[in-house]
Amino acid sequence: MNPVRRRLTRLLPAVFAAALIPLPFAAPAHAADPVTITGAGSSWIYPLLTKWAAAYEKETGVRINYQSIGSGGGIAQIKAGTVDFGATDMPLPSDELERAGLIQFPTAIGGVDLVVNLEGVKPGELVLSGPVVGDIFLGKITKWNDPAIAALNPGVKLPATDITVVHRSDGSGTTFTFCDYLSKVNPEWKEKVGVGTSVNWPTGVGGKGNEGIAAYVGRLPGSIGYVEYAYILENKLNYVRLVNRDGKTVSPSLQAFQAAAANVDFTKAKDFYVLLTDQPGAETWPIAGSTWQLLRKDAPAEKNREVLRFFRWGFEKGRDVAESLSYGPLPESTVKAIETYWKNKLGIEP
Repeated sequence: MNPVRRRLTRLLPAVFAAALIPLPFAAPAHAADPVTITGAGSSWIYPLLTKWAAAYEKETGVRINYQSIGSGGGIAQIKAGTVDFGATDMPLPSDELERAGLIQFPTAIGGVDLVVNLEGVKPGELVLSGPVVGDIFLGKITKWNDPAIAALNPGVKLPATDITVVHRSDGSGTTFTFCDYLSKVNPEWKEKVGVGTSVNWPTGVGGKGNEGIAAYVGRLPGSIGYVEYAYILENKLNYVRLVNRDGKTVSPSLQAFQAAAANVDFTKAKDFYVLLTDQPGAETWPIAGSTWQLLRKDAPAEKNREVLRFFRWGFEKGRDVAESLSYGPLPESTVKAIETYWKNKLGIEP
């Protein structure tokens, strides 16, 4: 074999091997993973965030992965740094935010209502008051035809059946809002149970998330539970009307939630810490509340910026979606205050 041919024979295996090595920039530009934002917490805000996330991804390509695990879980996960934002229906006091290195801001206004499974009673037909609801959840009122319930419902045929209380089994901002209301209207509840995302329930069975309570009440005849109003709309649940602070019987509605919020000014509250339960006003829904988003100050600036861009988009372009689910959009003055808060606390303008 001549020398040239011998040299080519030795080189060919190396040439073929080199051809199998992937080139460093072979992947097309569009193959890059999309930006993903992770969040967890409040089941109250889950219906709204789900709608916002779908529309936002379609418009921007940014994916929002939000897990409905309850406010307690949302607080724990953002403190641990395992998510980009946590959602809670219980605002954190400023000293706790400072210790944990967090900021918080509200998202939308909503309401908690009672849902029941009562044969022969139509949605919105049953009327209850705060003191009576407290006694039901304390286990003091155990029959649907109890005189205290009957006095609020003349002409309504109430069954002589046992009441089954359904409450949250997980750490829940909805529970916090509900218990905060009961503590304001039922002294025994305030003394024996109190307020928290988790409490020692005197009676009843537990369901996880607003979804769990809605499912339990749907299955258990004679049951009563509390859920965020969007779940009533989505699941067509039998809701209750309530007697408010002014002694007026009101139905849950976007207008009634906004009437409660009209009594407070988020822009003047440090870290937006306000509670909306048992507010005055003839049209006010008595168990109104909000959801707050929690972010870490020490998170990467670009990740926090992506989170803030999403919520700014929701405040500006998600108002119609919010109203369709009976969440009250934040006033423009509050949104401007939130944007100033972002700049002051994080040094970020999305």
